[in-house]
Amino acid sequence: MIPFLALFAALGASVLSEAEAGTILPYSSAAACTDGPAYYAFELVSTKNIPGTGLATGTVEASVTAASPFSVHLSADGSYAYELHVTLDRMRVPGEGQLVAWVTTPDIDQIVRMSALDEHLQATGQVDWNKYIVVITLEPSDDPGQEIWTGPIVMRGMSRSGMMHTMVGHGALQQENCAAFGYGN
Repeated sequence: MIPFLALFAALGASVLSEAEAGTILPYSSAAACTDGPAYYAFELVSTKNIPGTGLATGTVEASVTAASPFSVHLSADGSYAYELHVTLDRMRVPGEGQLVAWVTTPDIDQIVRMSALDEHLQATGQVDWNKYIVVITLEPSDDPGQEIWTGPIVMRGMSRSGMMHTMVGHGALQQENCAAFGYGN
């Protein structure tokens, strides 16, 4: 009787090409843990309320990796802490005011100022909410102490998890009014 491990190794070796047979391919745990899937990125959409922003595009890349023994950064309550990297493209910078990135909950009951966008139209920040919205506004000035936006919204985008909602209004729950639960069809 062939030992199980020998049989398993023989089957594995038969799948590899002749050039790979007998070669142990190194596993890079660092690459597997730090290269996040594109799934964590989401689009920012222009509101077209500010001249020069109609053709603008934007991306938010959310990363859960951090310098941690656990490969992810957790907040005090155990939620993932996301590093957010905002990048805008194809946008004419307004002559007056400062573009500022904000993050808020879907109910807009909590708002946190990330940072002002730099000369490359980029900003970074952190959030530890599962569902969130990133908002770019045109503020009169760069005030790091500002707690809520006062200027017009230039761009906005919702996290992938924020796009998920209940099945109310769909399938077996189709008779329920989806809008009554805060969701559109």
